[in-house]
Amino acid sequence: MAIEAGKTEERNPKIRLGMVGGGSGAFIGAVHRIAARIDDQYDLVAGALSSTAEKSLSSGRELGLDPERCYGSFEEMAEKEAIRPDGIQAVSIVTPNHVHYPAAKAFLERGIHVICDKPVTSNLEDAKKLKAVADKAKALFILTHNYTGYPMVRHARELVQNGDLGEIRLVQMEYPQDWLAEPIEQTGQKQAAWRTDPKQSGAGGSTGDIGTHAYNLGSFISGLELDELAADVHTFVEGRRLDDNAHVMLRFKGGAKGLLWCSQVAVGHENGLKVRVYGTKAGIEWTQADPNYLWLTRLGEPKQLITRGGAGAGAAAGRVTRIPSGHPEGYLEAFATIYTEAALAINAARTGAKVDPAVVYPTIDDGVKGVAFVEACIESGKKNGGWVKL
Repeated sequence: MAIEAGKTEERNPKIRLGMVGGGSGAFIGAVHRIAARIDDQYDLVAGALSSTAEKSLSSGRELGLDPERCYGSFEEMAEKEAIRPDGIQAVSIVTPNHVHYPAAKAFLERGIHVICDKPVTSNLEDAKKLKAVADKAKALFILTHNYTGYPMVRHARELVQNGDLGEIRLVQMEYPQDWLAEPIEQTGQKQAAWRTDPKQSGAGGSTGDIGTHAYNLGSFISGLELDELAADVHTFVEGRRLDDNAHVMLRFKGGAKGLLWCSQVAVGHENGLKVRVYGTKAGIEWTQADPNYLWLTRLGEPKQLITRGGAGAGAAAGRVTRIPSGHPEGYLEAFATIYTEAALAINAARTGAKVDPAVVYPTIDDGVKGVAFVEACIESGKKNGGWVKL
């Protein structure tokens, strides 16, 4: 990776990392562990990996952790690690949404940096309370909206910031999937069960699980701030307690308009995340299924394909590019970018140095905006698509 911290002669000691959740069989926990290892900035040394002490211990043993540092709860882990001379310096929280707030609070209040999966919390009240904690804490809060880590997403953002697109008029975001086209939560499928349970997931189903990703990505690239929205939120699968499809109209501050579609019942789509941004001078299009390419079309000119690591890719993309053009980088590397940006910020905070302004990662503020987006969608849906101010 083309980040200065990757140079051997400048390397800081590895950050001692703990994990809450992510035990045996948990998909996203494994993803976070791989991401933390890719740029070799962290050592996983402790975990409260499951909701029971027995499962946490067995999961920790599988990962080679010291049994004494495999905890039965995040509360125990936060308390004991905070007083160890070799205690964790950061924690990765990869639990269902309803655990994010109490877990993040426990570690932030002890000065331990938090890297948390999205959405930041299961409801807006908790998100605002967590922001208050994070703002006072002597520790950083990093939210893993991993799609912001792709090099060509960084380049798209740079194009907007440099004025290449002119004044932004339109932003279109979509994230269709089909994995919940049938009621698999009723079969005991773990990932489906908690994501469709309002007590664990929050008020939003597809809006919270993937709609927040699309919304965050569109905002990250365009730099726009949402003013109000109108949402048609629907549940197609009979008996499901949360939404599995939403169409959302967006009005941004400054006059730009947007459209967002998220669905988990769109048969034929796996992870169809796509963003288009149109300005007065040019338009861009990026698709997660083909992430090493960005289409740029200037008004009156032929479409231009910009490739990761290739001619035309700017400095923002270059600093998070690991391998030469033509060799694909993807989902895990984008996740790793967030972890490495977090490491740069954590090391700067640890030494009192000023963090490089090029370092970018989603913050608690992005998390609050994401949960506000979800709750506004649900409120609008209850009003038959009425406009809701954020």
